[in-house]
Amino acid sequence: MVAVGEDDVGGSAAPEQRPDALDTRVQAEHGLPVSARAMDLTQLVVSELVTNTRKYAPGPVLMELRIAGDLVEIIVWDSDPVLPVARAADAGRVGQHGLEIVMAVAQGFEVQREPVGKRITARIALPDDPGGDVTGRRPQ
Repeated sequence: MVAVGEDDVGGSAAPEQRPDALDTRVQAEHGLPVSARAMDLTQLVVSELVTNTRKYAPGPVLMELRIAGDLVEIIVWDSDPVLPVARAADAGRVGQHGLEIVMAVAQGFEVQREPVGKRITARIALPDDPGGDVTGRRPQ
C-alpha cells in the first residue's frame, strides 16, 4: 500500500495531493493505468465524503489517497464518533444521497470507529473493468 497524498481538508492541498493529480502520480510512480472513469469516481467520492464530514463533524478533517493493488483507497477521518448510515431509498427526498452514491460506485466501503472520531474508507478500481462494466459494485 502506497500513500498518494494526505491533506488537512481545511487547508489547501498541494497539487500532488489532489484527486485530479492521481493519474499522473500513479502512472509515473507505480506504472498502473488510471481510467477516466476512475478519476471521475475518485473526485466524486472525495467530494461526497469531504462535504459530509465538513457538514456534520466538528473539528478537523483529514483525507488520504492510497494505492492498494489496482485500487485507490479514499480515506477520510473526522472527529465525530457518530457512524454514517445510508438512508432508505426515497424518490421524493431532496439531497442527503451522498453516502448512497459513494456505496453505489465503490468496489469497497467501510467505516471504523477510531479512538477519536471515525475513519471512512472507499475503494475505487483504477483500470476499467475488463468486461466493460463501468459502474461500481455494491460493497459486500
